[in-house]
Amino acid sequence: MTVQLKLVDAGDLYLSWRWEHEPDRPRVQLVPRENLQGLLDEWAAAVPSPLPGENVDQALRRSLTHGPLVDHARELDLSTRLFRGLFPTPLAIELNSWLEQGIRPHLRVQPSPSTALVPWEALRVDEGLRAVHELDVSVLPPATVGNATGRRVTPFDPQGTVVGVLDPKVPGFADASGLGSVLGRVTPELAALALTPGGVRRDDLDRDYLEGALATATRFLYVGHVTTGGHGLDARLHLSCTADTEGRAAPLGAHRPLTAADIVLGHRPGPVRPWRIPNRVALVACESGGDLRFAEPSGLVTAMVHGGAEHVTATRWTLPTDEGLSRLVPGFPSSPVLAPTVVAIDAAHRSANPVTALNDWQRAAATRWEETGDLTCSPLVWAAFTTTWAPGPRR
Repeated sequence: MTVQLKLVDAGDLYLSWRWEHEPDRPRVQLVPRENLQGLLDEWAAAVPSPLPGENVDQALRRSLTHGPLVDHARELDLSTRLFRGLFPTPLAIELNSWLEQGIRPHLRVQPSPSTALVPWEALRVDEGLRAVHELDVSVLPPATVGNATGRRVTPFDPQGTVVGVLDPKVPGFADASGLGSVLGRVTPELAALALTPGGVRRDDLDRDYLEGALATATRFLYVGHVTTGGHGLDARLHLSCTADTEGRAAPLGAHRPLTAADIVLGHRPGPVRPWRIPNRVALVACESGGDLRFAEPSGLVTAMVHGGAEHVTATRWTLPTDEGLSRLVPGFPSSPVLAPTVVAIDAAHRSANPVTALNDWQRAAATRWEETGDLTCSPLVWAAFTTTWAPGPRR
């Protein structure tokens, strides 16, 4: 059973939901802004995405040195209050009725800009239980995106080509810089990722090569840097593109970023030539799912969906690296976090159902966090990820 939950900012917050088997029975609830905004602000201060006036380093220090996401008891309290303040009680009752029948419902959420950082999977619904323990959870794209004129979903072939871009080398940026290495040392498990017969894995890949490789691929895995601009179409992937590469973004020294606009409209001068995007896309990068913060649906996730992707896994907030975690979180274990996360997301995209597979990984991490407080299983990392599911007409 699947329910669609849509949130709208109109002064107060309006929540509407409908079950896909009962499209003519929508429900609506209003949450007064004064009852909610303080809680949303508290959550925004907990995650490592920059607040107004902060840079990325300051945001990471704020979140990792004394934030609730690295404090077991405080995180449990905040996630519980976030559920109680935001989740509609009538919807929770309806969901429970299916759970009592042994059916796990699928919650498809379409957040508003003010709720873009809310980790629906991590909302704590009861003692020891998160929403992801009870539900499958995905993001519902706006109808104007999923049902755009001319959009066709690219077919998925389990044996098809996979394009993997892991830690691309950005021209002009050394490892110690802001656009340097994300993964650090590449382990054998990471080195083997995304490789299938005919597959591609490159750390020196530019947009011209990538566009051609994606044209026949079934999956795309990107692990690297994403930065945001003043609007969604200016969201940027950082590949190994030099400054003289054609594109819509201004160069950053020796490097030109690849924007969402480049993917939607084409990066070369002349007629509009949208990129063809594989069926499944995973963007393991800071705020790669930042589309949700903008009133108009645009950004990297939207660009991928527009180009033919059916499943796009991306992040809500800035991802800390293993080096950042060990440096800023007192007593953080030496176990790597980011590399196993990449492996888990790649495995989810190999599976029959990426939404359920990603949620299974999140369920396991949530259980360990609830039971042990193991910092490597904090929602800081696993709750950052969500999958946009956008089925549509096939090509």
